[in-house]
Amino acid sequence: MSIDTIEGTHPAPGAEETGKTPVLEVTDLRVTFRGFNSNPDVTAVRGVSYRVHRGEVLGIVGESGSGKSVSSMAAMGLLPEHATITGSVRLHGEEILGLDDRTMARKRGKVISMVFQDPLSGLTPVYTVGDQLAEAVTTHDKKVPKARARERAIELLELVGIPNPEHRYRSFPHEFSGGMRQRVMIAMAMANNPDVIICDEPTTALDVTIQAQILELLRAAQRETGAAIVMITHDLGVVAGFVDRILVMYAGRPVEMGSVDEIYYGSRMPYTMGLLGAVPRMDLERQGALVPIKGNPPSLTDLPPGCPFAPRCPIARPECEMAEPELLPVGEQPSAETIRATSEEAGHAPAQVQDTGERRVACIRSGEIDSNAWTAQDIYPVPDIAEFEGYSSDREQRGDMLRVRDLIKHHPLMKGAVLKRRVGTVYAVDGLDFDIREGETLALVGESGCGKSSTLMEIMGLDKPQRGSVEVMGRDVSTLSKADRFALRKDMQIVFQDPMSSLDPRMTVFDIIAEPLATHKVPQDRITKRVYELVDLVGLDTEHVTRFPAEFSGGQRQRIGIARALALEPQLLVLDEPVSALDVSIQAGVINLLEELQAELGLAYLFVAHDLSVVRHIADRVAVMYLGRIVEIGDTESIYNRPSHPYTQALLSAIPVPDPEKERGRAHIVLDGDLPSPANPPSGCRFRTRCQKFATLSAQDQEQCTNIEPQILPTNGGDQGAACHFADRQEGDR
Repeated sequence: MSIDTIEGTHPAPGAEETGKTPVLEVTDLRVTFRGFNSNPDVTAVRGVSYRVHRGEVLGIVGESGSGKSVSSMAAMGLLPEHATITGSVRLHGEEILGLDDRTMARKRGKVISMVFQDPLSGLTPVYTVGDQLAEAVTTHDKKVPKARARERAIELLELVGIPNPEHRYRSFPHEFSGGMRQRVMIAMAMANNPDVIICDEPTTALDVTIQAQILELLRAAQRETGAAIVMITHDLGVVAGFVDRILVMYAGRPVEMGSVDEIYYGSRMPYTMGLLGAVPRMDLERQGALVPIKGNPPSLTDLPPGCPFAPRCPIARPECEMAEPELLPVGEQPSAETIRATSEEAGHAPAQVQDTGERRVACIRSGEIDSNAWTAQDIYPVPDIAEFEGYSSDREQRGDMLRVRDLIKHHPLMKGAVLKRRVGTVYAVDGLDFDIREGETLALVGESGCGKSSTLMEIMGLDKPQRGSVEVMGRDVSTLSKADRFALRKDMQIVFQDPMSSLDPRMTVFDIIAEPLATHKVPQDRITKRVYELVDLVGLDTEHVTRFPAEFSGGQRQRIGIARALALEPQLLVLDEPVSALDVSIQAGVINLLEELQAELGLAYLFVAHDLSVVRHIADRVAVMYLGRIVEIGDTESIYNRPSHPYTQALLSAIPVPDPEKERGRAHIVLDGDLPSPANPPSGCRFRTRCQKFATLSAQDQEQCTNIEPQILPTNGGDQGAACHFADRQEGDR
């Protein structure tokens, strides 16, 4: 690794003033990756400065590619050899940039540790979990006996909530679920009571219930060790109730920093305001259209002149493109005349900034935003999405688009390489009942492994199910001929979760959208006209039809997938996690698009998601799944305001709200353990092994939950129903 340290190990400026040396202090950190084979250099981090004191939590947020993870890897000394790093990183006042790898290895895990985003790649697959935890202890203290290291590893497994830690000590990483592996990573980070824990997107790939467990563990880790925490994430709900201060990054550079309340309630940087306005709110019943941030982050090899956010900023002025704004207190930005004069000076660059704890913003209009008290809705053009008026407000008067009754999908569990034999059954889908009416959105929600995707595949297959029935537009799919099934596919299309893997990289956008039209023998002149109509409908430029998928951003690729799904003018769209892989700023535009299309075309949606904030925003009705069964179903307002099933209550309580005051005052229900195997579901109520209410019941009531499987019964009036013997019901519903 190439290191150019610009400061020595003398006391940091400002340390005497505060009277308290930060645990970790980063000053003017810059990271450049050298280009090879005539490729340009990439400056991924451009002047990051922050301080973290003992017991403090700093949140670093921003879109993908903003430099969040690179800055943390640089602080840990984990970047590759071709990375050139300048600036200063002090740990307890000691400069650690420039230290050799052997010296840094003595500090990693002992004084400063890290929880990585992907726990599977962070754990060695050929060693047991216990041995890796014990190694984390003995590496920093060679005198610790193996027996004591083993005891410490078991203590750590128990501390992070791994059941039966003595037995799981001998398990390998692949035998743990994703949430359990992340808990092991946190245990490893806590092993030596470090002073700083850097968490790099620790909850990104996890279900909301597991995310709640991990956040609670991190809070416990902080209480246990008293460590300072640097939380790197793109989830603005996670940081709201967890961090003390926030650093917002864009194009490799800080653009706003301040306390969590200052940022959430009084942001003065248009980028930060856009991010906050783009977040769907579970706590708001009528949020309206989300704030879309147009365009994409700039290339770090070809940054625009001036403010890098100016090409996407609705209130940018000519002065914004003359010089990159400095990170200054609100109201202290230079005038337009000063900016024009300064921009003429050769070699002008933003000045180095120390983190003094003061509120700072990198926007020349921050003072104007502050004095006018502008909100994100004042700055960004938010679409006005009208209601579709083609159908009756009474859903019972609308026609059926999809009706599922007692749907079953069981997979045989086989064993043996040559002589295979059936040793069990995976109950992926185990008796589902729901319907979708014209112009309506039904959301299927639940943890990974609950059967959501299996349900979609059974429906989209249009084949006779193992048991039960599927009716599409009033037609039972089991009675369809091959020709009828082909014709029916025009009325029901799907949008996949990963837009890149669902688009052929060898085909142009025109050919991708035209393919279903050609398959259904649409005349060529009509195909060309229809493709351009669809490209315009989903908000893409018509001149982009000759490009390939790799030339588009994730949000643009998802728009291409939606255009292809709409090509044959379907009446029902199946949406399989359509926004889960997108940054919040891009996600907002796609959600707005889906709502606009529904209002304009009267589409019905079957929307599968694990993000219940998105579901609250877009769905009319919600069906909550657990181990292949629906445990609660009803209209969105009833489900979110009066959840009856303990599992639904736990799911909703686990969703972080992007409001610090609300989040700090909320009570979270943290479920124990992970989802049981669908090959061996518990008897009776399948949720009882994790149910927070089960432990409060009498022995007789517990026996009922253990032996009798509950059926969906009405709760709270309307069409809401829950499959729980002791659901929370209003009087008169029992």
